[in-house]
Amino acid sequence: MKFSQRELGGLAAQLLDRCSARTARVGVIGLGYVGLPLALRFSQAGFPVIGFDIDEAKAAALNAGKSYFLHIADDAVAAARGRGLEATNDVSRLAEADALIICVPTPLSPSREPDLSFVIRTVESIVPHLRAGQLVSLESTTYPGTTEEEVKPRIESRGFTVGEDIFLCFSPEREDPGNAHFTTRTIPKVCGGATPACLAVGVALYRQAVDKVVPVSSTQAAEMTKLLENIHRAVNIGLVNEMKIIADRMRIDILEVIRAAATKPFGFVPYYPGPGLGGHCIPIDPFYLTWKARQYGLHTRFIELAGEINSAMPEWVVNKVVCALNEHRKALNGSSVLVLGIAYKKNIDDMRESPAVELMSLLMERGARVDYSDPHVPVFPRMRKYSFEAQSVPLSPETLARYDLVLIATDHDAFDYAAVLRHAKLVVDTRGRYDEPAPNLVRA
Repeated sequence: MKFSQRELGGLAAQLLDRCSARTARVGVIGLGYVGLPLALRFSQAGFPVIGFDIDEAKAAALNAGKSYFLHIADDAVAAARGRGLEATNDVSRLAEADALIICVPTPLSPSREPDLSFVIRTVESIVPHLRAGQLVSLESTTYPGTTEEEVKPRIESRGFTVGEDIFLCFSPEREDPGNAHFTTRTIPKVCGGATPACLAVGVALYRQAVDKVVPVSSTQAAEMTKLLENIHRAVNIGLVNEMKIIADRMRIDILEVIRAAATKPFGFVPYYPGPGLGGHCIPIDPFYLTWKARQYGLHTRFIELAGEINSAMPEWVVNKVVCALNEHRKALNGSSVLVLGIAYKKNIDDMRESPAVELMSLLMERGARVDYSDPHVPVFPRMRKYSFEAQSVPLSPETLARYDLVLIATDHDAFDYAAVLRHAKLVVDTRGRYDEPAPNLVRA
């Protein structure tokens, strides 16, 4: 992607040069699961970096060289701190940055409609401090049109013209916490600009920190790309979860079937069933598109059906628990259940939208006495939807034998699964950790 000095204009050319030389100051707004790895990566690439977050505890931890995430080591934060990275909640410093990257949550409302309040509040807090020659990049997953319809008008309300004196792009986050095979640097970065000059500046910035940047024609195309990635996964997981229910009724081992199908060298990608969907992306992002599609008179039946199937999985697992206890002449009401793993996926401490927590809630509603064990979540945190006063139970043979049922909800590698099966009275496995049948094992 080449532009002449005349095509780009003076401010764009100057900013592109600073990005290419890695002298542009990068401001990352929102230092969560997306923002912190991004800030660390830009620091590692040699950029001066300021991190912004309304949580004073996060800023204090980073300034002390400490990480607050399991999958990010203190050493990585301390090294970035040594290179000059700093964190603050002082919005007046936004003007110091040449590039402002927004990494804030985009949840759903209680009625399952897009909640852009975090994005809008962030943009409105930025606007008073904007200056000519800055790049604003939105990374938060959202519906096609958000950057143009919500972000751009607010920026131009200050009298700026996007593409001439302020530059705007959308570059969706692609983080996978706990995945050792991919990093912020090695995951290709999609980028769409509000204008060709915006795209040129955005690509110039990101290509200094990421091995491969994938430019697309517009911010809308970049926004849709992210949704397609996550909807692809949600739909395929919905399919395999439905197949699991059918296979269970037919007394067929769905995991054996998936493994056999995966031997086909073309035309099949294995997806694995579970107790439901978790994380901030897969359970939420499809509904951003279904909401937007309704504005065009379209009904996304396929996407919504997959959402219904995936959302129903915790109830299905609870029914399997009820049946398992019944086989042992016990009722769920009054039984003691130990839930193993409450993060949304294994080997991390991220509990956003975790189906394990929904399982705990459903079991309690039906009268079970529920505890949990998760080495990565020692104390149950505050959550928007759930509030449990609980601490992780340390595992031992005596502990396992004390419960009427042990439910494997998240299959952390730290658990000794042989010991769990050996000492527990009854085990319900939602993650396929056991290949062989056992008298006290039920697959769900």
